[in-house]
Amino acid sequence: MKMIVAVVQDKDATRLQNALVQEGIRATKLASTGGFLRAGNTTFLIGVDDDKVEDVMRLIQSNCRVRDQLVTPVSPMGGTTDSYIPFPVEVQVGGAAVFIIPVDRFEHF
Repeated sequence: MKMIVAVVQDKDATRLQNALVQEGIRATKLASTGGFLRAGNTTFLIGVDDDKVEDVMRLIQSNCRVRDQLVTPVSPMGGTTDSYIPFPVEVQVGGAAVFIIPVDRFEHF
C-alpha cells in the first residue's frame, strides 16, 4: 500500500477531486499555502494499493497543469529600497508536487 501526497494549485483541485471520485478513489483534501508565491494550494492524501499508483498518477498528471503567471517580486530584505523598482516576472505555477510513501500498516475504524 502507498500514500500519495499531491500538492496542487487551487485552480486544479476541483477538477482533480472530481476525477478521483469518478474513478472511485477516496482522498482526503486539505487546504495548504505555498511558500514561494504564498498562494493557495490543496493537498490531497490518497491511500491506494500498489497496483493503483500509476492510475492515480495519470489522473493527477492529466488534471493538474502548469501555467505561466506574472508576479511582482517582494522588496529586498536588507539595504535601502529607494532604488528598488519591482518589475513583474513571468514564472511557471501549477502542476503538482507528488510524494509516494510506503505504508506499513493501515487501519480503518
